[in-house]
Amino acid sequence: MFTFVGSDTLAESRLVAIALEDACLLGILSSQFHSFWSIAWGAKQGVGNDLNYNVGECFDRFPFPGNLNESVAVQLRTQTEALDALRKQVLETHEDLTLTKLYNVLEALREGRPLTDAERDIHDRGLVTIIRQHHDAIDALVAEAYGWPADLSDEEILTRLVALNKERAAEEAKGLIRWLRPEFQAPGYQAPVEQTLDLGEAAAPLPDNVIPWPATLPEQVSAVQTVLAAAPAPLAAQDIARSFKNKRAATVRPVLDALAAIGQARRLEDGRYAA
Repeated sequence: MFTFVGSDTLAESRLVAIALEDACLLGILSSQFHSFWSIAWGAKQGVGNDLNYNVGECFDRFPFPGNLNESVAVQLRTQTEALDALRKQVLETHEDLTLTKLYNVLEALREGRPLTDAERDIHDRGLVTIIRQHHDAIDALVAEAYGWPADLSDEEILTRLVALNKERAAEEAKGLIRWLRPEFQAPGYQAPVEQTLDLGEAAAPLPDNVIPWPATLPEQVSAVQTVLAAAPAPLAAQDIARSFKNKRAATVRPVLDALAAIGQARRLEDGRYAA
């Protein structure tokens, strides 16, 4: 089970903390696709062979959907944020309820097993049917994000994920890395590759030189606009950041958005910017 927590939370023991703030990614991690993958590849521990979320196998190697359609992403964020808010509200209202109790009842509903009196009480107070509806919607949207049918069996899901994992490994061997947070993970990184991928578009040009980042906002706007106007093709924020000394995409993106707001730049659907 995944949920948003504050950045001041201290994770200990077997709790896994993932530094992501996009509800779209939380939705993917909360879907049956990631669940089946984690159960298949995660470790077992204890007398009862309890499932253990192994980050290296379950998260690092999980193939997230690529080139996510913006409409699907918006719907996925909406459903996931609603799910997360609902669960937090239920737990705040009923101190005796926990996520484990809620999801044990949810599993009983999915199995079609009659609920006990205690489970029925948890179901009613915990709004478990509504939680299930959000999860069903999330599963359908993630299936659409992958471009797969929504009614795949568990085995079919795992087969497709394994095949996609192999495709991603081949891409990475050729230098295409699908970063979840490119502005933080590897800004300006150029993989040492011996061959290139044909992605159907020209690669963004590298800057000829690196210039200091201006001190004032007007100068920053002017400098970014100059770089963007001189580029023969649209650029991503990280591409422009590489034109300035020791700057990341997170610093440049607000300036680009400001230019777009006043009509001096255009933000394309793929996240790149054009003059």
